[in-house]
Amino acid sequence: QVQLAESGGGSVQAGGSLTLSCEGSGHTCMGWFRQAPGMKREAVAGIDSDGNINYASPVKGRFSISQNNDKSLLILQMNSLKPEDTAMYYCAADLLAPVRCMTAIRALGAEAYFRTWGPGTQVTVSS
Repeated sequence: QVQLAESGGGSVQAGGSLTLSCEGSGHTCMGWFRQAPGMKREAVAGIDSDGNINYASPVKGRFSISQNNDKSLLILQMNSLKPEDTAMYYCAADLLAPVRCMTAIRALGAEAYFRTWGPGTQVTVSS
């Protein structure tokens, strides 16, 4: 099974920025998830093969998801970071069609719709 590989995590002070990258191609639906200690994994943002994008409410206006031209790299630009953004961030992918992809990323338990995952990268935001 094709694996994904995240990079770009690290530690930053509140108000700072980080850019996460995920190497992986051949998927029609890709997303970023995060999981804080003791919390459930939650969807952060998703993008489908038509370029439709969805963001979770806590990150709207601060995070931006994108892909490079050949869609081999998924990027999450994170600005105005807050301590509550501290979590392990995961890249996920599947072959969902565009409409199904957007529905999935917004669903409760969205992670169940994605079959390919990266190992995660830690993001720590200090106050």
